[in-house]
Amino acid sequence: MEDKSSFWQFSLAMYADPAVQRECLALQDEHGIDVNLVLFCAFVGAVFGAVLSDDVIEDAADLVRVWQSGVVRHLRAARQALKPFAANEAASPPGAAATALRLQVKASELEAERIEQTVLGDWATARVAAWPRARPAGAVADNIRTLFAVSARGAEQPALPHRLIAAALTVAGHQ
Repeated sequence: MEDKSSFWQFSLAMYADPAVQRECLALQDEHGIDVNLVLFCAFVGAVFGAVLSDDVIEDAADLVRVWQSGVVRHLRAARQALKPFAANEAASPPGAAATALRLQVKASELEAERIEQTVLGDWATARVAAWPRARPAGAVADNIRTLFAVSARGAEQPALPHRLIAAALTVAGHQ
């Protein structure tokens, strides 16, 4: 892989697109899929043409599961719980304090996401050379399909996030 920040920089560039944000949030909110794993699948597919097997995706998910459920989700829940209090910012001093706290929690949530991506990126660095290769467009779509199949476990799988796939290929320089 490139430098440790390349996965993070790739993700930031992709997430700058509001359509990608909407697709990611729908996957997270409606299907419980870890957005960092979606971005990881897109990253290794778009940048390296790496195709991930069920086992590799399960290993990646296992690697970050405790962090995602114990840290990232709790920070997200705290940020979301603060939203109605922060909405009253103009109405009262507690609203202004809630807004400030919500911004701090949001920054912490973002840092927790970056840490998760660093863990995934470092883990992949030692393995990416052994993963099979394909054309990047096919690799990204296949990786995300495999993630959905692993994540769904019998439930209905979400539709492919076409805007995310296109953005991944663009950010990686393939379109």
